[in-house]
Amino acid sequence: MRVAGSAYLQLIAPAEVTEEESVILTCETTCSLTDPTFIWYKNTHDLTTKTFKSNELHLQRVSSEDAGSYNCAVRGSEHLPSPAHNLSVRYPPKNVFISPSGEIVEGSSVNLTCSSNANPPVETYTWFNGRTSVGKGKTYTVSKISSEDSGEYKCMCSNEVGHQNSTSVTLNVLYPPKNVSISSSGEKVEESLVTLTCSSDSNPPVETYTWFKENEASPIGSGQSYRALQSGLYYCEVQNKLGSERSAAVSITITNSTNQNEDLYAKVVRQRAVDLGDAGSSAAIISASGEDEFQYTSITFTRTGANDRLNAALSIGLCYVPTLARPREVWNNNQLDVMGHLYKKQDQSLE
Repeated sequence: MRVAGSAYLQLIAPAEVTEEESVILTCETTCSLTDPTFIWYKNTHDLTTKTFKSNELHLQRVSSEDAGSYNCAVRGSEHLPSPAHNLSVRYPPKNVFISPSGEIVEGSSVNLTCSSNANPPVETYTWFNGRTSVGKGKTYTVSKISSEDSGEYKCMCSNEVGHQNSTSVTLNVLYPPKNVSISSSGEKVEESLVTLTCSSDSNPPVETYTWFKENEASPIGSGQSYRALQSGLYYCEVQNKLGSERSAAVSITITNSTNQNEDLYAKVVRQRAVDLGDAGSSAAIISASGEDEFQYTSITFTRTGANDRLNAALSIGLCYVPTLARPREVWNNNQLDVMGHLYKKQDQSLE
């Protein structure tokens, strides 16, 4: 039998099918053939490793990969195939992704582009930051981005077949320190020191903390916390790789505690006594002749009550010593004798 060209073969199939559906392609001929064997081609390549006795090609659960140009031929007349038939497979968006992502410096402009594979093409693009819808269109633009724009972004692509979300991308907005502040245990404390803590908002995190005291040109400390020993106005300056910022100054007032111990020093001699009440300072200094030996001893003063009487533990004995809170004249008759003993006003020994 002579077959005069491809007009004797015709491929019958729908032009379009939706993904997940099934479709049948039929190869028809106008000739009377005896037990013909059909060969199927997709995009000019042999579709299978075996031939088909049937003139039908069944595609189950069609996917986008099944789309293409199909034709058929009869074994022995492969040079005379049927005309090509294009099969279009409709499917919702897939392979949705966003570019770019990563670290972005505050104040710059950012364009996020959503891309996908879909048939028919995507009709709408919807942008989300977290769960909040923030825009439409294939490209989402943020002008002069700020730290509030940081977050997880994704886009949703939709066509008439369905929709698909992209995976989330992170916009990490970098910015210099801001909102710098100092916290403490109080502006007025009855302690020998107070701890100040410097806090700020920054991305990346603060690299250095520097402490200053008003009217002092040089820094007084470093680190996130600083122990203030004196009253005054304090402020901190913080810095990361993008810039620096200083806090407002805070006023700290430190007063003496009623339960505070004080360590002082006295020079003890063995010659003549002097009036301790005339010493004029918290360190009792007792002088002697030039040839006499002397030594230093530590005195610890402990405030013991409302009347501010002080206890003093001396290496030369146990005695009462005057407090600066008492009138000096009450104690001006206390004397230190040649043995280093302290006596009260009424000459009663306290040893």
